[in-house]
Amino acid sequence: MFKKIIFLKYGELSTKKDNRNFFIKILNNNIKKVLNNVEINYDLGRMFIIPKENEFNLVLDKLQNIFGIHEIIPAYIDNNMDIENIKQDILKLISEKDFQTFKVEVKRSDKNYPFNSMELRNIFGSFILKNIDNIKVDVKNPELLINIEIRTKEVLFYFESIKGKGGYPVSSLGKGVLMLSGGIDSPVAGYLAIKRGIKIEAIYFESPPHTSERALEKVKSLAQKLALYNNDIKLHIINFTEIQEEIYKKIPHEYLITIMRRMMYRISAILASRINAKVLINGESIGQVASQTLTSMSAINEVIKIPVIRPVACFDKLEIIEIAKKIDTYNISILPYEDCCTIFVPDHPVINPVKQKCEEYEKLINYEDMIYNAIKNKKTVTINSEDEDEFKDLL
Repeated sequence: MFKKIIFLKYGELSTKKDNRNFFIKILNNNIKKVLNNVEINYDLGRMFIIPKENEFNLVLDKLQNIFGIHEIIPAYIDNNMDIENIKQDILKLISEKDFQTFKVEVKRSDKNYPFNSMELRNIFGSFILKNIDNIKVDVKNPELLINIEIRTKEVLFYFESIKGKGGYPVSSLGKGVLMLSGGIDSPVAGYLAIKRGIKIEAIYFESPPHTSERALEKVKSLAQKLALYNNDIKLHIINFTEIQEEIYKKIPHEYLITIMRRMMYRISAILASRINAKVLINGESIGQVASQTLTSMSAINEVIKIPVIRPVACFDKLEIIEIAKKIDTYNISILPYEDCCTIFVPDHPVINPVKQKCEEYEKLINYEDMIYNAIKNKKTVTINSEDEDEFKDLL
């Protein structure tokens, strides 16, 4: 008698040749973190998951949020490989399905099985036609595609597949620090970085009393949405008030944003070195605001040595919004709670800052001590995807 299972196809991971096993092991570990007490078996071609009967659909849903999976296939497996038993399994499995046309596909990995793939396809197709009324074969566009795989020790049956998230398993390519604001762009940048196998921790700059507690809760809610794909997220909260007020008092206002971003980059780079992160990640999109012209990016980027990844750099706003809606961060991002990047914005920020002027203006403030104090007094919280109810009142 058959039983229900789920098997996974790796997609991009299968191109990794000698490193394939490394990626698959990480994927296996990531799945175990999300799914409790399920049996998992895998080889270099596929992964097989045997959930409890009452948790089958729940497991299917959770697998759709795990990167590194190309295809999710609900299936049935039977260890009795007798051809007459296979026929009866097929009949039981399709008897409650509503269809007028069908096609049978057979793969035979056990080459010692007494019939080849083409013979089996004809045998099973003929059997179905004889035992179910008012149906016919359609090889081009069937309503029901019946897949049968003859393996060495069992037979697989499946009828549909679910597209997975693709990408690489989270943490397979190291760790990065996401500069997470309350806007639309940075959560999308974080999501795209996670998809490429980067385990993220987030940094958020608050500036009380100029930014509110609601702004912080908004960012926590965005982090919770990303935790769905990242397993969990450490959110490092930096009090930026002293630095921001000092910049506002002493720096020419057209350079406020440029100098502020340079300070944020310095702090983020120091945090990255302390948590062994290899890159910074942010939601900068070329030309979207004054600090995101190529000249501005260059002037800001020069204060650090760590690489900066900008996943949405070449996306337009509508493309970013489309992804934000898909990952359910958009409605949170548009809530009217200001963050550090939207307060004290000058009327005419410089769009082509001069590096020498940045250095000259920074001499007007004792920023090294303030950066030291900001990092020393940072707060860190760990946010899990299950924490969602805590932030629902924001919406």
